[in-house]
Amino acid sequence: MTLALRSSPWENDLFWADEHRALARELESRDLERDEDLEDVSRVGKRLGELGLYRHLGRPKAMCVVREQLAFHSPLADAVYAVQGLCATPLGASQHPEIRALVDAMKRGERVGGFALTEPEAGSDVASMRTRARRDGDAWILDGEKTLISNVGIAHHFVVFANASPEIGKKGISAFLVPADAPGVELSAIRLSGDHPLGRIVLSSCKLPASALVGDVGQGLSLALSTLGTFRATVGAAACGMAWRALEETIAHVKRRVQFGKPLAELQLVQAAIAEMTTELVAARLLVASAAMELEADRTTTEQGSRRARDRSSSMAKMYATEAAQRIVDRAVQLHGGLGVALGTKVEELYREIRPLRIYEGATDVLKLVIARSVL
Repeated sequence: MTLALRSSPWENDLFWADEHRALARELESRDLERDEDLEDVSRVGKRLGELGLYRHLGRPKAMCVVREQLAFHSPLADAVYAVQGLCATPLGASQHPEIRALVDAMKRGERVGGFALTEPEAGSDVASMRTRARRDGDAWILDGEKTLISNVGIAHHFVVFANASPEIGKKGISAFLVPADAPGVELSAIRLSGDHPLGRIVLSSCKLPASALVGDVGQGLSLALSTLGTFRATVGAAACGMAWRALEETIAHVKRRVQFGKPLAELQLVQAAIAEMTTELVAARLLVASAAMELEADRTTTEQGSRRARDRSSSMAKMYATEAAQRIVDRAVQLHGGLGVALGTKVEELYREIRPLRIYEGATDVLKLVIARSVL
């Protein structure tokens, strides 16, 4: 079934150019729902490269189109796509030939990356990072632990953030390219309610060449925050994709399901729920589109006021879209009744998949502080 909502945001000239509408139509024509590789943890990273989707990394509006479409069909594919972008973005700033070649391989899907920022005691409080990096001649030695790191188990390498000058606090945080199979790297899985590759990285005297440093010493926090800021609006787009799928599934269900001698869709309370779900989804999509447009227009700007405005727009889009999507999916489960919590139904899967989006890349409560401080 095709919902009228599917095309309306893409036809809004205020936000989308012809290239974005063409990209949306291209993805819709690929029948992603039947692409089994997008549901296989071991193959999804390569498949996304074969589909040519990584070529849109670094383009906020195009990434929003891609992530909404992927999340509609496969939350797993969306998650792997996003983390590939989180890893490739800071690497893309490097002028080192080997790193640039690696980024090209990532865009072809030949190499899969990870973004290792979070620690057991440093989640939203990035500045309290305990992982350390010290010089040893021409080499770097890394020690520490990262946790809740996506793509552990399928990634060939990670961008790992460590403090190379702890005596100056967060100004010493730096970024390093760490192969997954490097000596001194221990990986372990963390099981989730959904089938996503996630785990811990323990670094024990992990020795890396001088070329492993991404950018300059002390540039790591800036790289991390700018990367997260770029992708924050796209998390909202992924949330919209999941909410959109939940709404479509629900509309089909309430038209089909008969209670008290009539389809559920004829009951006024059900109609009220559908109205609220639809309105929230449209509002979320437009807020995400506006943030993406602002990101794309100003992404080369370094002026502080512009950066603050971009952060505010992305934070609002991510906060509202993920919270709205949670409400939409929850209502979808309610309208499905017992089927809504039965394993194997799409809305049950979405109920598990939507929840982490309110946490990663800026938890809702942290984003409220970002927005308020920007306004005040």
